[in-house]
Amino acid sequence: MAKIKTTVGKRWAKFCGFLLKKMGWTSVGGPMEGDKAIVLGVPHTSFWDFPICYLFYAQYGRVAHIMVKKELFFWPLGPILRFFGAVPVNRSNATASIKNIITAFNESEIFHLAIAPEGTRKPVKKWKTSFHLIARETGARVYVGYYDWGRKEITVGHEWTLTDDPNEDMRRIQEYYSTLGLQGKHKNNYVTH
Repeated sequence: MAKIKTTVGKRWAKFCGFLLKKMGWTSVGGPMEGDKAIVLGVPHTSFWDFPICYLFYAQYGRVAHIMVKKELFFWPLGPILRFFGAVPVNRSNATASIKNIITAFNESEIFHLAIAPEGTRKPVKKWKTSFHLIARETGARVYVGYYDWGRKEITVGHEWTLTDDPNEDMRRIQEYYSTLGLQGKHKNNYVTH
């Protein structure tokens, strides 16, 4: 895997923070702590979640990587996606994709990953637990973050302690999110259970 970018320059960071505020968003807290970390980004209902998340994280001089289907990495889109922290994955082979992300974590001194547990922008009741395996294999901290389009508020949230049971952890995480009153950009595409 190619060398992965983990930081952005000070001027770019300042511009990203300015742009996020200009768009009406409020940042709550800062970036994730620790060299290896995963933030769950909920609710994921629109492509526009990605730019908002990028601006939020970049304002702190950091890059939170995201997984994007490899088919989008054609010229000239591929280099642009990589610049913004996208990592190509093969969606037809989930096991290989997770192994690639684990390798990226293990080969990088610092690696922060933003992942949408819903796995799609459509409404789904059963969220994916791939982050659980990645966290357990890499020792990454897990944060329950959100971007609320209703209040225009974004945060990495707080650290969430995982157990050995990914299904029970996901049940508790979805229950937690159901209490936050979040709104996706496309309201009807967000369900917690």
